[in-house]
Amino acid sequence: MNRRSFLQTASLAGGLVALETGCATAAPKSPIPVSKATPGHRKIRKGIMWGTVGVKGSVLERAQAVKAAGFDGVEPMGGMDQDEVVRALEATGLKAGSVCCHTHWAKPLSDPNPAVREVGLEGLKLSLRDAHRYGAPSVLLVPAVVNDKVSYADAYVRSQNEIRKAIPLAEQLGVKISIENVWNNFLLSPIEAARYIDELESPAVRWHFDCGNIIHYGWPEQWIHILGHRIQTLHIKEYSRAKSDKQGKWAGFDAEFLKGDNNWPAVMRALDDIGFNGWGIAEQGGGGSPEGLRKLSTEMDTIFAS
Repeated sequence: MNRRSFLQTASLAGGLVALETGCATAAPKSPIPVSKATPGHRKIRKGIMWGTVGVKGSVLERAQAVKAAGFDGVEPMGGMDQDEVVRALEATGLKAGSVCCHTHWAKPLSDPNPAVREVGLEGLKLSLRDAHRYGAPSVLLVPAVVNDKVSYADAYVRSQNEIRKAIPLAEQLGVKISIENVWNNFLLSPIEAARYIDELESPAVRWHFDCGNIIHYGWPEQWIHILGHRIQTLHIKEYSRAKSDKQGKWAGFDAEFLKGDNNWPAVMRALDDIGFNGWGIAEQGGGGSPEGLRKLSTEMDTIFAS
């Protein structure tokens, strides 16, 4: 899709919405069919993002602390020493629940400079190869960044074009490219997010849903119902609207698990509704000590049992 096609599609979509909302007899249509999971059979594997593991030591020593805290796995960063990560996984029995692409912020796929986008694409491909080596099912990707120098339309088109270049490798390796919702001024509604995924026309592209990032401008359970089967992996994170209102939006993340504004029972019910069965990975402060890791692990058990 080029920029003109994007704008034409957006205009058409807007017209359709206006037409449908103006018709009193038109029944609302769900963007996706909602399937019910079997009650009592919720299966979410508990992991933690490598960047939030603040204990000191080697990769192996940090992995041992994660294992001792009760986690099932980790989310390594792309570009780490593969052999070192594999040795740590094998020694502890931890699994790689995902790999976080290491270039998507500094070298975004939406950058106006083709050379920058090329570096970002190679970073995504390396992260896919890392994930394959570790046995991780997916790679977390921030697809684009919109700002005063990169328009929304250009970010949409450029990022999709670059992701399409990585899809053949993802399909070959059996690793999903998992798009994350972050504060990047992009894909700001769940219906648009679902469309973005569907337009890429590959089962190798899915969604990495961050429960905390949404709360500033929405409700996680609503996003979950719309994204549905597209959700590959979860980031489990807390957020406080009260702290955001009083201290600024970034202060909202300074909330412990179960003390923010995530309605975890509603989130878990929504995940049950779509039949989610995958990794829930902590991206939460507090993991700077063995005691802190154990606290996070225990709190995640409570969340998953909500």
